[in-house]
Amino acid sequence: MAENQEGASSEGKPAADMYPKKILEYMEGFLISKTVFSSCELGVFDVLLAAERPLSAEEISQAIGASLDGTERLLAACAGLQLLNTHRDNGPVCYSNTEQASVYLTRSSPVSLYQSIQYSSRTIYLCWHYLTDAVREGRNQYEKAFGVSSNDLFQALYSLSVILFPLKKQLVGFIRRQWVCEGETERQQRVWAVMSDEEMVKFMQLMNSIWNICGKDVVTAFDLSPFKIICDLGGCSGALAKQCTSAYPECTVTIFDLPKVVCTSREHLSPRPTRGLPSTKGTSSKTPCQKLTSTSSPESSTTGQTNAA
Repeated sequence: MAENQEGASSEGKPAADMYPKKILEYMEGFLISKTVFSSCELGVFDVLLAAERPLSAEEISQAIGASLDGTERLLAACAGLQLLNTHRDNGPVCYSNTEQASVYLTRSSPVSLYQSIQYSSRTIYLCWHYLTDAVREGRNQYEKAFGVSSNDLFQALYSLSVILFPLKKQLVGFIRRQWVCEGETERQQRVWAVMSDEEMVKFMQLMNSIWNICGKDVVTAFDLSPFKIICDLGGCSGALAKQCTSAYPECTVTIFDLPKVVCTSREHLSPRPTRGLPSTKGTSSKTPCQKLTSTSSPESSTTGQTNAA
């Protein structure tokens, strides 16, 4: 079928005579990604949102602390990607956010993808640099990219948030040394100990940002209404659970995650507890684990301190 589609579109032309549009798009796709990543990291969309009016390249460059030439080039690229609107009367070209840029690329938006974009830029992008090695070896490349052991995948993912946000190199070196010298439980405790609540919250926000947008589509892809009790392993602060209880009000979702994840979630991200909601705390056979229960109301999510085996 692929051959028929290719033949129909090329109208019998030899492949060498066809313009390789798709291949060029695939080759240069990372340029688009890094344009979006850098624009978010520099705060271009945040500056334009706060200004509440179109700004010139000079005004934006001063606001983000960047060179005028570099800013002009970046803004032109964003305009070409339809992330910015351009305005020109008699003076210089001015820029404003498109509606989608204001909704998804600014930090203050309730459905912002900012933290997810930061994670893609600083973590996933670097991992994909080692895709060839990953295919050859048949395993992920966290250790090669960041020096973080990947024997426990989820522990590695959470510990990468230390590297995801700018910290002193000494801290990263400290974590690497502790990972080698200590046992599994001690490693986990050390990793969480050096992570500030702010770093944890940012990592949770990037997890939540995706579920806030596509969570409803995921939980309704199949009819889950027959299941009245649902467990979300590694459910973080409960964004997917809230989507699930919103779609299926009769179900109860129990979220399991590492103790510090749940504690930080309860303190910084979870809504105020609602009367009558059960919660427990316990351990699994391998890794310390805590569970947070979210029931039929999307707004009801809480944790507790009761011991459980």
